[in-house]
Formats: sequence, C-alpha cells, structure tokens
Amino acid sequence: MSEVPENAPEHCPGTGSEDAGKASACQGCPNQDVCSSAKPTLDPAVAEIKERMSSVKHKLLVLSGKGGVGKSTFTSHLARGMARDENTQVAVLDIDICGPSIPRIMGLNNEQVHQSGSGWSPVYVDDNLGVMSVGFLLNSPNDAVIWRGPKKNGLIKQFLRDVDWGDIDYLVVDTPPGTSDEHLSIVQYLKGAGVDGAVIITTPQEVSLMDVRKEISFCRKVQVPIIGVVENMSGFVCPNCKNESQIFPPTTGGASKMCEDLKIPFLGKLPLDPRIGKCCDEGNSFFDEVPDSPATQAYLEIIERVKSYCQKEETIMDCT
Repeated sequence: MSEVPENAPEHCPGTGSEDAGKASACQGCPNQDVCSSAKPTLDPAVAEIKERMSSVKHKLLVLSGKGGVGKSTFTSHLARGMARDENTQVAVLDIDICGPSIPRIMGLNNEQVHQSGSGWSPVYVDDNLGVMSVGFLLNSPNDAVIWRGPKKNGLIKQFLRDVDWGDIDYLVVDTPPGTSDEHLSIVQYLKGAGVDGAVIITTPQEVSLMDVRKEISFCRKVQVPIIGVVENMSGFVCPNCKNESQIFPPTTGGASKMCEDLKIPFLGKLPLDPRIGKCCDEGNSFFDEVPDSPATQAYLEIIERVKSYCQKEETIMDCT
C-alpha cells in the first residue's frame, strides 16, 4: 500500500505508487523528484530542518489567498510587536520570492546576508529581531526574480536548513498570495518541526473573502491549524473628527461573518491609517512613531491573542 506523507498535497498518490512524482497533484511538491525516482524516499532535508528548527519554540505562517491585503505589513507589525518585550527573541522569514517587501518594511533595504561557520546569519533590526529574505541576495531591489517552482523550493529549503536562527521564541513566516509552490514547500519542510498555526489576512469586501476561503480550505487540507483571521483595512478613522468611514464595505458581512460561518476564530479588525504606509516605506516602527493611533491599539490586542494561542499550545505540549 502506498504511503501518503503527512501534510501531503490533496490527491497525493503516495510514495509507493507508480504515479509517485508524476501525477498532477505532485507538481510543485518538494518531494516530487525523490518520489519519481526508482526507490522513492522523503527529502532528507525534512529531518535536517527538524533538527535546525528545534531551537525555535513557535512557528507562525501569515497567509492570504488574496494579494494586496497587507500580509507583509501585518507580518512586520506582528514581529515588531512581539519583540517589544526585550526578553522575547523573534525572527521573520520572507518566502515571498518574487515580491520580497519585508526588507523595505523592516528598514533593511540595503543589507546583505553574511555567511558564518554555522550557516547564514539573519539580518537584525534589533538585538532580538532578525530577518531573512531573498531581497538580501539581490544586487538591486529592482531586480526581478524569475524562477520556476523547483528553484523557489530549493531556496526555501536553504532558508530553513542553512540559516543560523539560534534560540528564538517566534519565527513568523511571510508568504506570497495563493496556495501553490511556496505554501506547499513551507508546510512540507516544516512538517517534522511542527507549525503552531496560520494567521490569515483579509480585507472586508467579498472579492477578498472569496480568495481567503480558498486559503482556509488549503490549511484544512494540509492540516495547518488556523490561529484566526484578521480583517485589515476594515475602516478609516479620521484623525481630526474621529469618525469612521468604510473604505471597503463588507457587502457579505465581512471577516467576522465568514469566521462565524466557517467556525474559525476571528482575531480582530485593523483600521486604515495612512501613517502605517508611511512607516513601512521608511522602515520605521509604527508602534514607536504613532503610539496613540487606534490601529496601534488594535494591532497590540491581536498580537496578544496570537501570543495567548501559542502559549496555550505550549502548555498542551508540555502536558503531553
């Protein structure tokens, strides 16, 4: 009987099948090459990554089926918010290979990766906040990354296996839109090390929620726990009169209604604030620059919910 690896793509034929590595479901799977060989075995990098990731307590994915909803912005704020505690070690892994925006948002646009005896060293924003991105490997921020799936998979594997992450509390993974190569790779390679869960980002309108439902379906199929959904750009609060305007009207009830229907946690709403974009462009911390914004308070409340989820999971693991 063919063995189907844990967290395999839907319709995986199994490692012992004659169709292993050849079926349509195998396209983009990091184990495709080894499965199609005469004696298929799982990629040995999975075990190596498990060993490297043993020093990382919590691994979080930031996902959305829709582009332009603010995944990278949320990832950077989640990491910065967690790192406000100087005793908490945080790292950001940017696997948006074709559109790496994390270096700009984190104020690291002209930095480069350094090699040490223990592997690649992350680039640090602060002593307790490190970052790794393909953006650090490009000659210019304007260079296009024109790669097919296998090369993307190879770089993600290298980031997980060869980066000297050290002892960290939270690894936050920023992903591109969709449910394809990069998403399958990160799930496959981290399956041995374990993923605490995914935070899914959306905006209120149905055109965004439609794609986000696909992302929720993806998480369920590959068995990634869903920490919850964040509704970004949920409204604009005027800094003068404090009145709120709906920029993207929630015609079908917004993210909270979707979460109620799908029985998944709703983490909260993030209002629009033009100063968020300005801080991201300049690589500054929004929390430090605009501490009195309603968006700052909303972010901090959501971050506390994510941390509470991780701490609860940690308690469950300790009990078992």
